[in-house]
Amino acid sequence: MTSTDIHLVCLCNNEAILKANLLRSPDIASGRLPLHLEWNPQSAPKGLNRGLDTTVAGLVVFVHQDVYLPAGWTDLLLTRLAEIEALDANWALVGAFGVDMAALGWGPVWSTSLGSIVGQVCTVPVPAQSFDELLIVLRRASGVRFDEALPGFHLYGTDIVQSARKAGFGAWVASLPLIHNDGFHQELDASFDAAFHYLRRKWRDRLPLKSPVSKITWHGLNLLRQHWHNRKTALLRKEFSRPRDVDPRHYAALCGWSDLTACAARQKDTSVLGSSSAAGPLA
Repeated sequence: MTSTDIHLVCLCNNEAILKANLLRSPDIASGRLPLHLEWNPQSAPKGLNRGLDTTVAGLVVFVHQDVYLPAGWTDLLLTRLAEIEALDANWALVGAFGVDMAALGWGPVWSTSLGSIVGQVCTVPVPAQSFDELLIVLRRASGVRFDEALPGFHLYGTDIVQSARKAGFGAWVASLPLIHNDGFHQELDASFDAAFHYLRRKWRDRLPLKSPVSKITWHGLNLLRQHWHNRKTALLRKEFSRPRDVDPRHYAALCGWSDLTACAARQKDTSVLGSSSAAGPLA
């Protein structure tokens, strides 16, 4: 695999956010990574499948408009994919942040809305039961696609992992540090609720499932609990969040991720790739 095998797809609804974040990524700005934009899709799965059908590369990276990929990110991705190939030649998906079978979160990635590096550091690829949607790598040859019956723009990272695993393909989390320059989320919206209930019905025989946001159960009470938790912790979480209008390169520098090639040269010291979210907010 080389960088010519990769094409990025991004769903967009805000040109200013796109320009301030994803388009600043060095490998995109230089033209090394081609980028296909889908503007204002009816739903995430429909827009992502349209991007998949429009591109031809063997590896498609679905990425949010508010993500910044630090210098050296493409080369690190190729290294991680080679590691996964050595473990599982039948893989379909790789995520930058995901939840494993024991419901632990793995990364690491920076989240502006949380004001911290989140996810334990993957020293080796970790099998996933769900992904955060901020970045998902799909191997086209697997034939895995997004479910267009899933409404809205949430939980498709959980759904597609389950679809891949049901079809006999592997889904993995790998250490791919990036900046998610996302805004503070005070509450889950009605679109999240709709996606939650859709997955609760669709994957009833596989429940419970742990998404990066909420546990999905047959009775659905965990969604009510998540709404209650969000309301109770809103003020505290807002204090931890950081300004979204900051250049993402500033956050990359604070994380030590300005140049991932230099990080990879020191990768035996896993601290250069981040730390567990238990370490708390980054000042």
